[in-house]
Amino acid sequence: MKKKETAKRRDGETAPSPTHPILLGAHMSIAGGVDMAIERARSINCTAMQMFVKNNMQWFARPLTREEILTFRGHQQRGELLSIFAHANYLINLAATNGQFHANSIRSLSEELVRADQLELPFLVLHPGAHLGAGEETGLDKIVESIDRVLSGLPKIKTRIALETTAGQGSCLGNKFEHLAYIISRAHEPKRLCVCLDTAHVFAAGYDIGSEASARKAFREFDRLIGLDQLVAIHLNDSKTVCGSRVDRHEHIGKGKIGLPAFRFIMRDRRFRGIPKVLETPKSKDLREDVENLRTLRQLI
Repeated sequence: MKKKETAKRRDGETAPSPTHPILLGAHMSIAGGVDMAIERARSINCTAMQMFVKNNMQWFARPLTREEILTFRGHQQRGELLSIFAHANYLINLAATNGQFHANSIRSLSEELVRADQLELPFLVLHPGAHLGAGEETGLDKIVESIDRVLSGLPKIKTRIALETTAGQGSCLGNKFEHLAYIISRAHEPKRLCVCLDTAHVFAAGYDIGSEASARKAFREFDRLIGLDQLVAIHLNDSKTVCGSRVDRHEHIGKGKIGLPAFRFIMRDRRFRGIPKVLETPKSKDLREDVENLRTLRQLI
């Protein structure tokens, strides 16, 4: 008898089955080497993982050695992680008004794309940038120009840039779906761009996802303006701050202002089945908070 690929639910949705595994995990530290992130992720049964490719609070780093690259790519547990992707460092600002800061951002992003490509990671999540008083349109145009410059200098790199939705704190761009749509539509190589949605960020930016109905509405808006086909990752974070606060503060799942309905919707909707979903919530070295949050998310299915 042929096994059913999905299990029917009362609400008409389908829950992932063994043939459709859940792509769920967390951001993992690379302390001790990039390969250590894999071991940390698998120690708590992650099937997806986000990582930095260098120290996230430094502009530059020495190149990865051949041994480091091969150790990561050939790690015996890598195949147990169905999705591994990277996040760029937090210093990068492609809309920077200071010449040296902007030059550092261009170089740093270029080098991180090279590192991610060497590790065979499909995309690098990036905060678009902050206009620092120059204005939204000026800032967005500078981001487009900067992305074009970076990608034109790396014609053979396969790793894509995943623009992340932001909370809109300060003058940060990316808090409106229109911002990301603008960048992608004007880039010379739009196919090398994609999107990562952060639940805490969109909530703080003013997209009310506090109920299943409002979450569905927000994703319809995302689909209309950007397209769900552009969505390659979801950061699952609750928010310490209220909807529309434009303050970026992550909280544990179900313990913040968003609540569980949005996460239940994301975990159950078949459209997100193949999209990796990772936590960026506060945690200690033993990862016990990640274990608890992952358990909460799995129980929502």
